[in-house]
Amino acid sequence: MSSRTPRSPRARATSKTCPCGLSVAYDDCCGRLHRGEARAATPEQLMRSRFSAFAVHDEAYLLRSWHPRTRPPGIDFDPAMRWLRLDILGSTGGSPLTGEGTVEFRAHYTERGHAGELHENSRFVLHDQAWVYLDGIVGDRPGFPV
Repeated sequence: MSSRTPRSPRARATSKTCPCGLSVAYDDCCGRLHRGEARAATPEQLMRSRFSAFAVHDEAYLLRSWHPRTRPPGIDFDPAMRWLRLDILGSTGGSPLTGEGTVEFRAHYTERGHAGELHENSRFVLHDQAWVYLDGIVGDRPGFPV
């Protein structure tokens, strides 16, 4: 039996493909944003990085990338939930000129061994020159309104 200390979910993710679904190592993809080395250039990139933050339980990043007006005081991660895959279904806006955009996604997870998915149309805005999550509408059909 090994006496090694178990590694955190974030530590395990560093050498693997990023949880956001892109074929890049976590450290070179969303890990850079989580560590504060880069900022999301688009709402979609922010959405991907937030999904990865949920997957690796990075509460600090999630709160930092949430609009102060709608930000909760903290994140309560369910240890029985594992975020598995992110499908980006579409996006609108997202240019620095408009300052807002949406990303429709489907996030797949397991909770206590049961498969599930979250379908949301999220709204993002520029705040202090950075993209942040504002809010979202949870739904079960594509194209639902924001």
